[in-house]
Amino acid sequence: MVSFDNLSGVIDLSPARAETIRKTYLLLGLSVGGALCGGYVGAQSDALVQLFTGWLGWILAMLLLNAIPRVAIAARHNPVWGVTALLVNGLVSGVVLAPILRIASFYAPGTIEIAMLMTVIVFGCVTLFVMSSKRTFSAPRGLMIGISVSILAAMVLNAFLNIGVLGMFIAAGIGIFGVCILIYATSDVLHNPYADSPIPGALILFAGLFNVFVAILNILLRLNRRR
Repeated sequence: MVSFDNLSGVIDLSPARAETIRKTYLLLGLSVGGALCGGYVGAQSDALVQLFTGWLGWILAMLLLNAIPRVAIAARHNPVWGVTALLVNGLVSGVVLAPILRIASFYAPGTIEIAMLMTVIVFGCVTLFVMSSKRTFSAPRGLMIGISVSILAAMVLNAFLNIGVLGMFIAAGIGIFGVCILIYATSDVLHNPYADSPIPGALILFAGLFNVFVAILNILLRLNRRR
């Protein structure tokens, strides 16, 4: 029932809960910014690309991506250490994508920009919706707005970047999937009566957004390779 309500329910927001979810999205924005910086640095560094292409780098990435969120959760009541861990988690998440970002930049120019734009659009749309929610959080309304924006964004991207009809449908589909993930995760955070800090929620939301970006990038990369 809870799982269904996460996408179809309306949640009453107390002032404290509304403030917590807003702080959660502000921290999510910090993680996203860190990931963008980490991805840029990683893609420009030959050493990082080589490191995370091999098995040693893969093991290191898995260790870091599992350890840093644990540190953030453990330090969730410490504003300095908790927020620092969130930022570092975003940076590392971007850096470990160095190999795929480098491949995309060489073999499918424009793919990174499309994946990044769709991810940022999904994130921005849901963030604005959450920030504007005062007394209630309506998952169906969030989905409706997010789906409409995803379709419109895919059409605009096709007009300016000429990604093709198939690329447009794929971008819109992944955008819609991303909206569903964020709305679901947001509802899940709001349903949790034991949420005593915005940091765990920001980690959950970032993981969903990160997976959306990787999915968009992989699909668009394969689409460009088949042309």
